[in-house]
Amino acid sequence: MVENLFGTDGIRGLVNLEKIGEVSAIRRLIEHREISTAIMQLIGESLGRMVNQESSQKMTVVVGWDDRPANMKLAESLTIGLNLAEFEVVHIGLCATPTLHLATLSYNAEFGCMITASHNPVEDSGLKIFNKYGYKTTPEFEQNLSHTVISLAQEERELDQIDVELLHQPAKNFESMEWAIPQHEKWLETRVATLAALVNFHPMANSTKLNTPLLIDSSKGIASLWFAKWLSSWGIKAIEVSTEALALNLNCGAGDFSPTQTWTFEEAQNSPHLLIQKLPKCAAGVVVAAALDGDGDRCLLIESTKTGYQVIDGDRIADTFVNSVTKAGKSWTLAASIESDLSLTTNLDRFQNKVESVETAVGDRWLSFALSGRQSNHIYLESDSMPAVIGVEDSGHIVLPAPHPNSTNQWSLVGDGTMTLVAYLLAIHTCDDKNLMKRGWKKRQSVKNVDRSKWDGRNQFSNDIESLFKQTLAKHNSVSNWVRTTISGEANLMAITCNYGDNMLSLGIRNSGTQAKISVSARLEYGGNSNGIQTAIDLVCQQLTKVMTIH
Repeated sequence: MVENLFGTDGIRGLVNLEKIGEVSAIRRLIEHREISTAIMQLIGESLGRMVNQESSQKMTVVVGWDDRPANMKLAESLTIGLNLAEFEVVHIGLCATPTLHLATLSYNAEFGCMITASHNPVEDSGLKIFNKYGYKTTPEFEQNLSHTVISLAQEERELDQIDVELLHQPAKNFESMEWAIPQHEKWLETRVATLAALVNFHPMANSTKLNTPLLIDSSKGIASLWFAKWLSSWGIKAIEVSTEALALNLNCGAGDFSPTQTWTFEEAQNSPHLLIQKLPKCAAGVVVAAALDGDGDRCLLIESTKTGYQVIDGDRIADTFVNSVTKAGKSWTLAASIESDLSLTTNLDRFQNKVESVETAVGDRWLSFALSGRQSNHIYLESDSMPAVIGVEDSGHIVLPAPHPNSTNQWSLVGDGTMTLVAYLLAIHTCDDKNLMKRGWKKRQSVKNVDRSKWDGRNQFSNDIESLFKQTLAKHNSVSNWVRTTISGEANLMAITCNYGDNMLSLGIRNSGTQAKISVSARLEYGGNSNGIQTAIDLVCQQLTKVMTIH
């Protein structure tokens, strides 16, 4: 069987609540990315075998979920498994993923389990697992957990109905979001105060760069119940629009946007997306809206242009933030994924103080891993003030330090869409617009329905693809300083950097972690001539199609 049931960010897929056997449930997850109650129970039980429970005191596991129709059933099944593993289970109920991170630390839990499929359609669900330090689990842990799940399914185990009725009950249960919303609001206020103390920020309100009322689209997630009101209490009049949506992520939220997306005024008016059709006309360069994804851990903004609107993506958010905070005299570390604009991490001397950059694999957990300095044995950051680190993905994942709720001078790392918006609103007041990143050129192209086993980034086929890339590019521009590397967390990634003319070019080819597809990406820093790069991508994709397509 497959060595890892998990993808880039947990497991997710279409929910099937039919009662099926455990072996069948595993097969359906592998072959069809299907989420079932049996899978959830297996994972709950298996987590117990992943820890040393010699202590007489029960370890705690916190469980939360977003507002998907099947999630209560999935939570019950996960709880059965966790109770069988003799954990003390705490349900915090409906919440955002960052709130689950907070709860894991607040309860000194061994694990935090968030039942969500992020920006996927409401019919889907899944699971993200956090360790006791509030980090998402490593691929190594998930691989071992997968083996345990598969092994457990082979064992003879049977529960009578009476036991089942008892085991799906948590030790502690918070209903009606009585924990999630107040705690997230309090936590956000603390983080804002901490950030404001770091540098002399101007008030967020009354900005010429901000249109009010600011439109907020929380994907009909839990933030739709409190975030706009919270902003208004801070002097930023805001209106939540996703309450009009029929379901979570349905014609709402950040999941429908790409980092470089634009709309004309006419396109916006005719858009099926609730937020886009409500955008007001105003002067170019004004922030008019913000959109979170379904589980609330990322945020994209929208600003007006002369002809319509454009997305403010994660790269620009991070660039604006670092531009602002480096004025306070601290050196910063910026972690960016391999899909971020290359110009974000080049020409770093444009900032007022030293900024070091590090490149990471795709997935916000790798941002946290890089910034914590640990790949597996994670610890908290130690500091009497906010650590000067930030992680970014262009999709709107921004990872920032958050104070530990129970420990002084200890910091965790977390992505939170609400904090991302607030940090940007603070930063735009003091950033130097002249020194902001000038966007480079980038392109991402995928080949679907492929046999991923034929690509590992190291075999002869990979070498042939590398040669094809290099030879094609050399026909259009000078190519020098060609270096082929790997990145931790991307086992099958072939990463290449070179000078294309006088500018840096980054190339990458990697298998999808969850789908039968392979992606080719290219990033050229600002000022470079992209002539010939698309031709090279097309030829590479043709060869990948020829060799890897499943017939």
